[in-house]
Formats: sequence, C-alpha cells, structure tokens
Amino acid sequence: MQTLLRPFVLAFLVAQTAFAQSPNLDYTQYVNPLMGTDSRHELSAGNTYPAIATPWGMNFWCPQTGKNGDGWMYMYTANKIRGFKQTHQPSPWINDYGMFSIMPVTGKLKFTEDERQSWFSHKAEVVKPHYYSVYLADHDTQVEIAPTERAAQFRLTFPKTDSAFVVIDAFAKGSYIKIIPEQQKIIGYSTQNSGGVPLNFRNYFELHFDKPFTYNATWSGKKLSKGNLEQKDEHVGAVIGFKTKKGEVVHIKVASSFISAEQAALNLSRELGNDSFTATMQKGQKAWNQELGRLAVEGGTDAQLRTFYSCLYRALLFPRKFYEYDAQNKVVHYSPYNGQVLPGYMFTDNGFWDTFRSAIPFFTLMYPTLNSQIMEGLVNAYKESGFLPEWASPGHRDCMIGSNSASLIADSYIKGIRGYDINTLYEAILKNTENAGPVNSVGRFGHEYYNELGYVPYDVKINENAARTLEYAYADFCIWELAKALKRPESEIALFAKRNQNYRNLFDPETKLMRGKNKAGDFQKPFNPFKWGDAFTEGNSWHYTWSVFHDINGLSNLMGGKAAFAQKLDSVFVLPPVYDESYYGFVIHEIREMQIMNMGQYAHGNQPIQHMPYLYNYAGQPWKSQYWIRQIMDKLYQPTPDGYCGDEDNGQTSAWYVFSALGFYPVCPGTTQYVIGSPLFKRMTMTFENGKKLTINAPNNGAQQVYVDQVTLNGKPHNLNYLEHHTLQQGGTLDFKMSAQPNQTRGTQASSFPYSFSGK
Repeated sequence: MQTLLRPFVLAFLVAQTAFAQSPNLDYTQYVNPLMGTDSRHELSAGNTYPAIATPWGMNFWCPQTGKNGDGWMYMYTANKIRGFKQTHQPSPWINDYGMFSIMPVTGKLKFTEDERQSWFSHKAEVVKPHYYSVYLADHDTQVEIAPTERAAQFRLTFPKTDSAFVVIDAFAKGSYIKIIPEQQKIIGYSTQNSGGVPLNFRNYFELHFDKPFTYNATWSGKKLSKGNLEQKDEHVGAVIGFKTKKGEVVHIKVASSFISAEQAALNLSRELGNDSFTATMQKGQKAWNQELGRLAVEGGTDAQLRTFYSCLYRALLFPRKFYEYDAQNKVVHYSPYNGQVLPGYMFTDNGFWDTFRSAIPFFTLMYPTLNSQIMEGLVNAYKESGFLPEWASPGHRDCMIGSNSASLIADSYIKGIRGYDINTLYEAILKNTENAGPVNSVGRFGHEYYNELGYVPYDVKINENAARTLEYAYADFCIWELAKALKRPESEIALFAKRNQNYRNLFDPETKLMRGKNKAGDFQKPFNPFKWGDAFTEGNSWHYTWSVFHDINGLSNLMGGKAAFAQKLDSVFVLPPVYDESYYGFVIHEIREMQIMNMGQYAHGNQPIQHMPYLYNYAGQPWKSQYWIRQIMDKLYQPTPDGYCGDEDNGQTSAWYVFSALGFYPVCPGTTQYVIGSPLFKRMTMTFENGKKLTINAPNNGAQQVYVDQVTLNGKPHNLNYLEHHTLQQGGTLDFKMSAQPNQTRGTQASSFPYSFSGK
C-alpha cells in the first residue's frame, strides 16, 4: 500500500512546491463561489449565491433558480435555471433591487419564468469568480458569462434550429423595454426593489447582440405581442430570435446604470469596447488575481487553501461600488438617498452590525485607498440623507441595531487613513448620539433613555434593548478615541469616556452575565440567559455578554478577575446547546446552527460572539484562544456548498477566517491592535498597498501543532499577545514557533495583554 501511495504523495509535494514558487499563480482556481450555497430558510450554510463579478463590482451576475423576487435566487439543491440575473442582492433577507435577467430558449417559444426554465446539472457547470458556464439541457444551449464592474459579456452556444430565442425579463413593480432591431440592441429599465430607494429609482440597461434579429416581440405579464418593439407596464420583457447553425455562438454585451440610459451606454462602451469574450474574462481573472494574490499562503492542505481563497473572495465583494464615471471620466453617483445625480463616491449593500467587526477592518489593513473612498461615501450619504447609514441597500434599510458606523470611522482615522472629510463624519456621529433616524436602524433608537439612564430599559417597548446598550457603549468608546485624535473640547472627550462604561449598568453580579434592566433600575424578571432575542439581537446573554470590545479588563474585573473570567469563557464551550426560542415563536435558523455544531453555546454562525475565542489573551491563558480558533477554522469552514456554519453576511464571517488564518484578529476596531491567535499555514506573505511585504512563517505548523510556543518579530522576541497595525504595515518577518503542547508561560503576564480602557 505504501508503494502505491508514494506517487500520490510525490504529486502532492510537487503541487505544494509549485504553489509556493509560481510568480503568476492563478489564485482563482482555489476559489469556490458555490461555498455556502447549499442553504435554506431553516438552516443556513452561508446563504450565499455564486456572485460572478469583479471585486466590489457595481453589478453581479447569478444563475437564477428561484422565482422572481425570491431572496434565495440560487440554491445548490435546485435543478432548474430560470434565467441569468444581474443582481445587487447583499443578503436573501434583504433581497434584491434593480434586477433583470437574460435567458436563452429554443424550440417552442416560452417566455414566462416558469415555462422557460431548464434543467441543469452541477456536473455541467463551471463556476469561477470571473467566469460562469452551464449547459441548459432543455434548450441544448451553453451559456457563459464574463463580468466587469458595470457590464458583462454573454456567450451563447446554440444548436441547429430555426427557433433560437433570447428572453429579457425586466421584472415587476414597473419596467420598460424597447427593441431596436436596426442596431441589434435592446434597452430598458427595471424599478423592482425591496425598499431603501427614492421614488425615481431605476436601473437602466442596454444589450448589444452580434447577430441580426429575425424575430421581435415584447411582453407584459403573460401576454406576448409579436412585432411590438416597446412596452412599459407593471412587468414587461422582450424576446428576440434567429436561426442558428449547430454550435453557432451568439455574443451579448450588456451594461447598466443607475444614472441614465445614456450612462448605461457609456458604461458598456467604456468597459467592454471591442473586447472579445475571452479578453473580458481574462481581465476579470487578472482583477481577482491582483487582489487575491495580496495574500499568498503556502503549506496548507488543499481544502485549507480553497477555504482561504473562497473566504477571501467573499470578503472582497461588499460593499458594492455604487458610483460610475461620467463622460468626463469624473466619479459620480445616483444618490440612493435623495434621488439626485451628484459627484463623488458612494458604496452600498452592507450591514455594519456585521461588518464592523472584521470585514471593514480588513480594508483598513489591506486597502487604505478603498477605505478612504468608503469614508467619502459615508460623508456623501450623511449629506444626502441627514444620517449615516447602518444597513444600506441601496439606501437606508430598517435592519439590525447599533450605531456601528462610529466604529468604521474611528478605525479608519485612528489607523492613519485620510483623504475624506473627517469633521463632517464626526458631526454625523455626534448627531447619531442624540437622534433616532428615519428607520430604527439609523441613528440611535432609544437614545433618550441611554443618555439619561446609561442604558436602554427593558420595559419601555424597545426591543433588543440590552444589545443596543452594549453596542452604543462600544460606539461611545470609538467616539472618545476619535474626539481625542481631533482635539475636541475636554468636556466632550470626558462625556464619551464616561458613556463608554455604560456596559456596566447591565452587568448582573448574581449571574455574572449581561441582563436587561427596567427603567426603575431593577433587572428584568424572569431572566433566562439562554433566551434568544428579547433583550438581545439574534443571540442570548451568553453571546452578548462579551460585547465589551473596548474594555475586556473591566468586564473581567466585574466577573471576579482573570481566573473567573477565563472560567466563564470556558463555560460557553462546555454548556449544552439549550435554547429558549419563545421570543420568536419558532426556532430561527441561527439557533439551529448553534445547536448542531457541537460547540456548546458558542454560536459562530452569527456575528456577536465571533471575537470571543480571542478573549483568553486578556486573561493570561492565550493557549485556549489558540485551541478554539483552530477548532473553529477546522470544523466550521469547508470549501463546499455547505461550507459555512451560518449566514456569511457581506464578508464578515469570511473575514474572520482570513484574519484568523493569518494568525491575528481585530477584536476592538478603533484601536490599532490585532490580537494573536493561531496561524493556519506554514508561510503567508502579505503585500500591503504601500508595497511593503510582511512574511508570516510557521514552518512547523500542522493539524496537531496549533499552539504558539514562541513569536519573533523582525528577529526580536515578541512576548505580547497582540500586534500593532502600523508595525505590520512596515513589513518584515513574523515568525511563529508552533507546538502540539500549550505553552502556559508565554503571554500570561498583564504586560502582554491587549488594550483595555480600564487598563490591563
């Protein structure tokens, strides 16, 4: 048996060597855009869809298996495709906007979404970030897609038939379509959305074909009008047709704009021009390799490599570029807040409740120019709507809680990123502290109670009050940091120094957990720490108690000191996965995902607790962080359709893996520290935007060698449990000596602990 295995082992080693040495490695080969697509309402394995796109692209493309308007547009278990949709969907729960679809049909003309759908197989499907291909069995047609930021090319390979058609679906809620046969062109717009748009919202599209039309029709609802070239109604579309030879290829160039039909044409011309399908595909591949290659990892298993780059791909999709380039090549955007076309950057499709934790901090580390543009977009959003966005898609959406824009802004400025109007952003942050916005997720819902009492009460009909209090207190820490940096008045600095300690008001000394508190000052009764929702957001007290990102030492002292704090952390993993779902009336998918993962009360499938495994570093037991971080990476992530353990959420759950694989994590955005965990690979090379490189070596790493025995930074012993942002960006070498046994002497002294507001 050993003799038979040797060639395979040799091949594996050769492949690993090639991976390490190839200067032009195609990183896209390690990305699986289907990771997380085997999901359903009651159990999320990611709730993702295969986004065929460029990094942060304005438009994505996706094969559509679900009905029009269904947030689950692509489900891995489906077996029929209804069309190929231009999508802007950030989450199935938020749903889509400005969408339209393209679908080839052969034989008898079928144009409604139910009739035109075709059987397909994953065995005849190729899915890459920059390229998609599938065989539509019912129509004997191959479909290929190659995207740009605002455009795409389709390549349709038809059979021999006199009845080859292409159906354009402009979706419902008001749409327009026009066929221009002499130009082999179709134009139109879609207005379908799920909220958060001005009244004049439209996504204008334009399609160019390289083959003359021999059939033209438009349709409205289920009524087809042959020969009619123009329709405007609740739900319209178009059909064009032609005769094809066996294997004949028809090309479509398509682009869109949120600004105007003229801008859609400009986007098409600028991004596609005279490029062939292959050229567009290669440009997309180059764009992805440029970004993926900024993190070059070596020495892992094939599954680890694929998981890493699949997660990195997800982390680079959102927020979406919601800006375009006008005829003078100046950056402009349609405002999803006031409906005007205005100069400057705009980004959207992001929920900061999720992404403030590590997804956006990843950009502060690796993409400071992009981060600066995102900050400018926040300035514009504030000027155009009067409030900072907290969940935008494309404008303000009433989803989730908190005031987490403060975290993004402070993290950017504290880490030295400039090029935007920080004073306007600070004004916007201050406004948040005194006002509720147009929807409950914007501003601070319950601010009047929080500012007066130091918490949002449980009994004043404000849901998720304890979670709001904890998140507002952390936001106040971020404001305090920013106020100091901006040299604001001492009284203002002192106010937020005081308010960031409001988390203490909810700490229950009896249970040593966070607990809702009534207006009169008494704790809520009865109290079940396993109850999801109610005083908390998509979690229970065991999950939210740790949401004191900025003052872990203060929380530790409340619990009785470092040993008691570490024991409380231990409890999360050893308690049974019991739950109380009564607040919701049914078992939400986040509860089920915690229950089945066999990690006790640890609920990695949702964001509030994702930083918690790193907190042993503040308690003098860093080896426990190292153990649990590797357990989570190894058990809860796979490069497969069921590869996540809950909602992926705009790159956050993916960014957790990317950071953790590198060996450190931003527990408290708004500070310059990253807390050390357990690096996954033997060698990692980070190329920063300034051109400098940081090489992270862990040569004796392995499945059993999960513990950090020693760390050296640029040849000097590094006994701290954290790394500094500015030090990392100067490049150099970070060496980890890994071990199969925990080192229970390293990082155990208070001098090694990461920052806490209350000291170490």
